[in-house]
Amino acid sequence: MSYVRIWVHIVFSTKNRHPYLTKNIRYQIQNHIAKNCKEKSILLKDINGYTEHLHCLISLGKEQTIAQVVQLIKGESAHWINNNNLISDTFMWQDDYFAVSVSESNLETVSNYIKNQENHHRKKTFDEEVKEFIDKYKFELQKD
Repeated sequence: MSYVRIWVHIVFSTKNRHPYLTKNIRYQIQNHIAKNCKEKSILLKDINGYTEHLHCLISLGKEQTIAQVVQLIKGESAHWINNNNLISDTFMWQDDYFAVSVSESNLETVSNYIKNQENHHRKKTFDEEVKEFIDKYKFELQKD
């Protein structure tokens, strides 16, 4: 039997970073994503976010890729949001996302960071958070 534990911190935003994810809607979506991940055998340790984005801490299974997992989470949740008319517009996630590996030794730090998103964003905007991620992880913009 294979044993695989590859932790990934994933961040994705609403289309055009529109603040659709009010507290009540965000909690409904997070609960739905957690349930869907369980059904799809995606190990989701933590999920949280703010008005225009979500953070997920997942562990990839031995046959899962980041792209597959992100597509399953974003695609299915957007479909569910629209089918349940949670917002008055057609809901879409932004195509892009951040994904960075997390070592076991930093797991608790990242988990706490995700759990404290609401407090975090009282002091820092999502744009500032994005810039911080780009600087910290040395991301370079790439054209697909």
